[in-house]
Amino acid sequence: MHNNWMRRQRLLGYVFIGPNMLGVLLFFLIPAAYSFGLMFTNYKFLNPHVAFVGLDNIARLLKDPMFYLSLKNTVLFLLAVPVSIALGFVVAVALNQRLYWKKLLRGLYFMPYITSGVAVSFVWMLLFHPKQGPINGLLRSVGIDHPPGWLSTTTSSMYAIDIIWIWFMLGYNMIIYLAALQEVSPELLEAARIDGAKRGQILRKIIWPLVSPTTFLLLITGLIMTIKTFGIIQAITQGGPGNSTTILSLYVYQNAFRYYDMGYASTISWALFVVILLITLAQWVGQKKWVHY
Repeated sequence: MHNNWMRRQRLLGYVFIGPNMLGVLLFFLIPAAYSFGLMFTNYKFLNPHVAFVGLDNIARLLKDPMFYLSLKNTVLFLLAVPVSIALGFVVAVALNQRLYWKKLLRGLYFMPYITSGVAVSFVWMLLFHPKQGPINGLLRSVGIDHPPGWLSTTTSSMYAIDIIWIWFMLGYNMIIYLAALQEVSPELLEAARIDGAKRGQILRKIIWPLVSPTTFLLLITGLIMTIKTFGIIQAITQGGPGNSTTILSLYVYQNAFRYYDMGYASTISWALFVVILLITLAQWVGQKKWVHY
């Protein structure tokens, strides 16, 4: 009797996870396996003749200066993640206090995250306009005669993209931190105040360590999400000027859907997978020293 009940429960579990696992199989595992196979071919979308080329695509990747430039740009893009997490924590702590219009402010901070990426891109293109944009207009009004070119120059374009991404992710990080702050015991904070701890000490010594698992979660998901992002960059700069904002995910897109070089695009995508894997493993190793459960 008990065995039959367990068998039915197990079958019911398979029924519930079946649709999701089918989606994973069809849209993730099979395409990944197909992409892995393409990595060893010269397959081009417009060329019906496919030949096995072994490790030629990997050798080409290791000699490709554009790959190393896109890797460098990806690293610069990833710098936005810890900055956005830190700002999200500060905003969450501030909005966790007793404030007027607290709910409205939370909604305003979170709104960019649910806004269309294309709409966000065009708004920031106007804001960063080197001559008519309000940002440079403000800088000129305070005495800066030669403000940055932002998206129009190779030296500042990647940092401008970082600013946009920090603003875009800030609301999401804030909401997750707000949820974590609700789990911090008020009695613990009150005991620290009674013992004479100052606000900054409470923040650094008590609240920050208690929300470190949330920080770890945001760091992993943020880095993975950022390293795969290309929509905003494609909408704003298309990787320019001078390939200064071409990151690895955008380089994959360009090779696959602009040049139709599917074999080489698959090679770059697997290199991107290796980068994500190494970053994630490094975080898992490092979190043992600073994450407190």
